[in-house]
Amino acid sequence: MNQYVCLASAPWQAVPTRTQQLMTRLKGAQVLYFEPPGRRWRKPGRKLRPGLTVYTLPPVPAVEERYQLLFRGVWRRQARFIQQQLDRHRFREPVLWCTAPQAVHLLEHLNFRALVYDCDRDWPGLPLRWESDLALAADVIFAASQGLADHLSPCNDNIALLPNGVNHPMFVREGCECPASLRRLEGPVLGYAGTLWQDLDLTPVLHAAELLPRCSFVFLGRREENPAARALERLPNVRFLSPVPPVEVPDYLSRFDVCLDLPRRGDPENDVVPSRLYEYLSTGKPVVALYRSEQVEPFPDVVYGAHSPEEYARLCRRALAETGDWARLRRREHGTQAAWSRRAEDVQRILATIGLY
Repeated sequence: MNQYVCLASAPWQAVPTRTQQLMTRLKGAQVLYFEPPGRRWRKPGRKLRPGLTVYTLPPVPAVEERYQLLFRGVWRRQARFIQQQLDRHRFREPVLWCTAPQAVHLLEHLNFRALVYDCDRDWPGLPLRWESDLALAADVIFAASQGLADHLSPCNDNIALLPNGVNHPMFVREGCECPASLRRLEGPVLGYAGTLWQDLDLTPVLHAAELLPRCSFVFLGRREENPAARALERLPNVRFLSPVPPVEVPDYLSRFDVCLDLPRRGDPENDVVPSRLYEYLSTGKPVVALYRSEQVEPFPDVVYGAHSPEEYARLCRRALAETGDWARLRRREHGTQAAWSRRAEDVQRILATIGLY
C-alpha cells in the first residue's frame, strides 16, 4: 500500500482545504497528516477515516534563521516527533507531501523516498530561498495556477498544473431547500458565498446594489472588518449572513439568481482560480466577476467578466436577463471537469508515471 506523509500548512478543519480534498481521495493509500503546531499535540492521532490519521505538531519557539544552532534544533525537534509517528505506523520510506516552504527544514531529518511539493499560493512573507530549495529537492511539483508554475519553473522541470477543484456532487444535488433567511426576499437575489476578507474589493457590489434597488444582494460567510462593508450595510437591499456548515451552502446558492465573485485588493497578481468559482459553475447559475484575465479567461463563454465597477453593475443586469440552457449546461460541465475526484485521479496518474503511486 502506498504511504504518504502530508506536512500541511493549515489545520484539519470543517471546511475542507485543497490538501484535505486531495488526501482523502488518494485511493488505496495510507496517509499521515501533520497539521501545524497546536494544543492537541499531546493527544493521540485522530483516525478520521480508514487509512488517514491526523497529528498535531508540538509547539516550538520562534527562532530567527541567523541563530543557526537554535534554528536547526527547533526543526529537529519537530522532525523527531514526525519520525516517531512514522515508526509507530510502520511507515518505512513514504512519499513526503509538502504544502509550504518551511518544510524544507525537515527534509534532512526524515526518512522518505520521494518528495512532492503542492503549491497553491505565493509566500511573500518567507525567504525566497526556502521555497527554491524545496522546489529543487522535489521529485514533482503540483502548481495551482500557471503563474505559480512559471514562478517555480527555474527550480524544477517536473511541474504539473493542478488547479483547485470542487466537491461536485454536493453542488449538483437535487432537492435543495431555500433557507429561512432568504425566503422573505422579494425579487432577484445576487449573492457572494465565502469569507468577506478585510481587503475584499466591495466597490463593484456597492455600484450594483445602488443601480439595482429592487434586487437583493447577499453575503454569506465569515466576515472580517472591511471598511467598505459599512457603506453596504446602509443600503436596504444588502444582507450579511453568518457562516453555515459547508453542506448547507448549496441550499443558499440555489436561491441565488446570480453568483458574485470579487477580488482581494492585497493580492493583485494572484491568478489562482478559487474553489468558490468552481462551486458557482457547478450550480449552472450566471457568474459575474471583476475581471482578472488569468482567472476569468478559462471560462470566457460562461463567466461575465467586468473591467470596472461600473461594468460590473451592467453585467449583473445582463446576467439576470440571461435565457436559454446552453450557458447553464456549459457551466455545469466546467464544474464536472473540476471535481476533486478528477483532480485526485490526475495526481494519481502523474505520480504513477514516475513510480510514486
